[in-house]
Amino acid sequence: MKTTTLRNLDLNLLHVFSVLMEEQSVSKAAERLFIGQPGLSGALRRLRNALGDELFVRAGRGLQPTARALAIAPEIAEALSSIERAVRTPDAFDPSKWRGEFRIGMCDNFEVAFFGALTARIRELAPHARVVAIASTKRDSVQLLEQGAYDLSVAVHENPASWHLCETLFDQRFVCLYDGRELDLPSPLSIEAYAQAQHIIVSSLGDDATELEHSLRAAGVTRTVVASVSRHASIAPLLLSVPAIATVPEITALCLAPLYGLEIADAPFELPTEPISMLYRRTDQMDGRSIWFRNTVKEIMSGTLNN
Repeated sequence: MKTTTLRNLDLNLLHVFSVLMEEQSVSKAAERLFIGQPGLSGALRRLRNALGDELFVRAGRGLQPTARALAIAPEIAEALSSIERAVRTPDAFDPSKWRGEFRIGMCDNFEVAFFGALTARIRELAPHARVVAIASTKRDSVQLLEQGAYDLSVAVHENPASWHLCETLFDQRFVCLYDGRELDLPSPLSIEAYAQAQHIIVSSLGDDATELEHSLRAAGVTRTVVASVSRHASIAPLLLSVPAIATVPEITALCLAPLYGLEIADAPFELPTEPISMLYRRTDQMDGRSIWFRNTVKEIMSGTLNN
């Protein structure tokens, strides 16, 4: 007896079998399948050969399924239905009906700059959703993504793995932030005034081994650091008390300056920009929910930067 396996069975023949079971007529089945009757007869011949049974015999003007056909028909119908569900294009994501969390990894300066507007927009379009920001840095953003801590991260991503996707969002430049009531600086800011002033830095590790510091040294600029904070949000209150300069991302300065009455000045020397990108799992590339979330994040960030 011939043994039939998926390896030697054309799955299209199972679809032919299913239609023949429903129509029990070669002409009607051929019409539904958009093939000629000779083509359908050839498919039925191959199906009979593969399964080792007549499957359908003539009965008047129609076809009569054999006992073997009747026995396997329910399982074939269920299998075809499962395959169709698996390969079918997913329904469009409807944020208004979705209940769950949107989780984003970002450093605190992006929380200050974007998270409020992002939350408001998502709550407007997805009123049953919760928006969660997870603290991340370029040191741990990839690891946290792989651990499933969030759906995507916005940060500086260096050499992400090939199983992730990375979209560049913007180039982050740095500016000088200070309290003009505490510190009298020339306009435009000179290198001498910058070097002579006291400085506050942001360092998650509490040291001055930051890339910005390396860039300053490469430019031949030395400065006196009097305080180090772990979060950008702590910069503004400190500047109100200490006559110092903080060299921070421009988006941070633009958010904090009007709230605290601070001044912004361009750095008196060239500083490298940082490429800010969005990192997410390749497996989420075509997921409707992920696409909607990514597009919403890009919309909010673009709007904030342009304003």
